[in-house]
Parts: sequence; C-alpha cells; structure tokens
Amino acid sequence: MGSPATVRIDLVSDTASRPTQEMRRAMAEAEVGDEQRGEDPTVNTLNERVANMLGQEDAMFLPSGTMCNQVAIITHCSPGDEIIAADASHIIGSEGAGAAVFAGCFVRTIACERGIFSGEDVHVAVRGKKVKSPRSHLVEVEQTSNRGGGSVWTLEEINSVADATRAYSLALHMDGARLMNAVVASGVSAAEFAEPFDSVLLDLSKGLGCPVGGVLAGSKAFIEEADVWKHRFGGAMRQAGIIAAAGLYALDHHVERLAEDHENARLFADSISEIPGVMLAFESIETNLVFFDVGGTGLNATDISQHLLSHGVRIGTEGETRMRAVTHLDVSKQDVEEAANVLAAVISEK
Repeated sequence: MGSPATVRIDLVSDTASRPTQEMRRAMAEAEVGDEQRGEDPTVNTLNERVANMLGQEDAMFLPSGTMCNQVAIITHCSPGDEIIAADASHIIGSEGAGAAVFAGCFVRTIACERGIFSGEDVHVAVRGKKVKSPRSHLVEVEQTSNRGGGSVWTLEEINSVADATRAYSLALHMDGARLMNAVVASGVSAAEFAEPFDSVLLDLSKGLGCPVGGVLAGSKAFIEEADVWKHRFGGAMRQAGIIAAAGLYALDHHVERLAEDHENARLFADSISEIPGVMLAFESIETNLVFFDVGGTGLNATDISQHLLSHGVRIGTEGETRMRAVTHLDVSKQDVEEAANVLAAVISEK
C-alpha cells in the first residue's frame, strides 16, 4: 500500500490529517495533571467546553470516537438489548462488532437512503415486548452519515426520530464523528443538533485535525456511569492534557475552515464526474466525503487505488467498484485538482 512518505495527496480519510505546528506548540505547552483523578486542568477544560457546546451537563475525554460509541452503548444497554441504527452506520461496519462483543447487544438495521431514517422507521423497527425477542433499548444516529455520502441530518429529521424514540422510552445516542461538518454545512449549532440526545460523541481526530481523541457528553449521571466503563476498557489516562490541548486548539481554529473541505470535495466530485466510466454514488456532496463508482471503466477499485498510490495519491476502496475520497486540513484545492487529473490519467492508461 505504500508508506506515508510516498503519499503526496492523502484522500483516504480525514483521520490522515496531521497536527499543525501551532497545534503541536499548544500540546507541548499544555498544563497537565493526573487525568484519572480529575486533576488534569487541560482535560477538564476540554470536557467542560464540549459539554457546554453540546448543551449537555458533563463530558469525558477518551482516546477515540469508536471508544466513545462503545462506552455509550454499554452504559445505556444491558446484554440482550437491541440497538436500532441505519444499515450504513459506523457502529455496524467499522467497530469490530463491539456492540456484540462488549455490551452483548444486537443491532436492528434500518435500510435507508443516505444513512438517514425517519421517526416512522423507528416505529416500524421497535419490537413488541415478547419473551423470545430482543428488547429494543437504544436508537443511534450518525451525524454526518459517513456511508450515506457525508449527508447531514436536518433538525426536522432528528426531531422526528427523537419523538418516536421518546414514545417508546428508548435511549437516543448521536455518533457525532463529523458533527462539526454538519454544523458548518447547515448553519445549525451543535447544541441544537445535540439537544434531543441522551449522549453525544464529538470526534476530534477527523475534520478537526487532532492526532487522537474524542469526547463523550451526556447527563452527569450518564457520565458517572460511563466513567466506570471507561476504566474497564482501559481508557484511564494520566497526563492527557498533552493530547486534550489539541482538541481545544482545534475548536478555536479548525471549525470554520471545514467549509474549505466541503468546497474541495465538491470540486473533486465535479472533476471526476467528467471521467468516462466514473459515476458519483451520491448526486449531492454536502460535506467532505465523495463516494464514486468506477465499474463503468472496466477496472476494479482495488486496482485503481494501487495505481493511484504509485503516483502518490491515496484514495480508499469501499467495495469492488466503489471508492471514497475525503478532503481535510492537509488537502488543498490544488491537491484535489491534481488528484482528479491523476485519477483520469490512471483510468485512461489502463
């Protein structure tokens, strides 16, 4: 696959972004203490800031967004409970079946376009209480929907799901891995998006450009219980202010610039849509993800990806003919133009 040193333009994920020199400086100068004892002032400041930003009572800093999701699931649920989520959800396809392994939970999927479902879909998915059936307990929403093409849930769509969830007294969790992308794309605040949820994750290591970390927010009672699972999962840290400082820097400097990533994603999509045999998987590019199909070229996605890499461009594969490009902090307008040109040349050559 090639080493990072050979990759000039990395569109495989927004997790490929690297901390800026200014972010590194903030990390190096961070005031630190024992995080597990609640004595790290930088971690405490980050938790308080994210909780306030999301309109929640409390928050905790964790090593990754995936760990935030898994801690949330096991805090909300008991073994045998059922989670209702879109079939394209990250918790289903990208977390190693953690809900089953750790929480002993079953996931009931909702087939939906763009990874966004409705309150009516929730009504259909909730099971009646029967001895032989799993117990519906948690509804999960992913903002933005990754495999839905980076689609943004509107407030109307979220409130529809929230109303249905409350009708059955179920818990509601937001995987806000790219929540700030949704905020910038829609003009809706993070607090407005998060208001109906019992728990919300904010990932720091994607569009915000941090090297590591996520923050899980909820009520004080929820975070108190989640803290037990954080420790059980090995998530207790010590002088974690060094990495929490990156999150504070990102919230100050890397949110509004997400609009550039969205513009670059649209530019890339417009450019590759003109390549013979290439078709966009989603007509509308709402944020920083571009899914496209190369089946019409007669080539498969893996072959194209490998040839791109030999030219210093990395784009991920999502299936036999589907690929995904993700714009981020380290990708410029010129980079996406060059990546599109290289893709066209590779396809033409082969």
